[in-house]
Amino acid sequence: MEDLKLLIKECASGNVRAQEKLYRMFASKMFGVCLRYAKDRTEAEDNLQDGFLKVFLNIKDFRHEGSFEGWIRRIMVNVSLGKYRKQHMLYPVEDIGKYEPVQLPDDIMAKLGADELLELIQQLPPRYRMVFNLYVLDGLTHQQISEAMNISVGTSKSNLARARDILKRKVLDLYDDVKSNASYPA
Repeated sequence: MEDLKLLIKECASGNVRAQEKLYRMFASKMFGVCLRYAKDRTEAEDNLQDGFLKVFLNIKDFRHEGSFEGWIRRIMVNVSLGKYRKQHMLYPVEDIGKYEPVQLPDDIMAKLGADELLELIQQLPPRYRMVFNLYVLDGLTHQQISEAMNISVGTSKSNLARARDILKRKVLDLYDDVKSNASYPA
């Protein structure tokens, strides 16, 4: 813990070697965060770099109250949200009541790997992907999401419901493809 405090202090004073060390400590984890919000790896890499620039510009403001990793994670999420807002206009979703909920077989989630699930999440339309990630993976409330994305609480809820429905359908499609391509011995 004291080592991290010293490293943070050195980074705040502009020590490039300390910044590189800090980057190496947290880059792979934060890339995972950025990847959840990005449409592809290239966008995630851009968000990671922009996020670390913000980290190093603002590291002197870290007050050592709470987790430093959590502080970095929040910066990465905010950078991703900021880029998203610039790139996409948000429109309320049509009435989700007209969509029938999809039921998944009980064993399907056990067969689905984390990489496959991440790939399916990245295929969601951008506004659904953002709300899904903020709610499910980062634990924000619909009120917090509405403030972060400048949408209503109702729009946040409907975007989440639609994202879940789309993911369920994609998981079922993937499951059906695997079943139909499987060869069974006679």
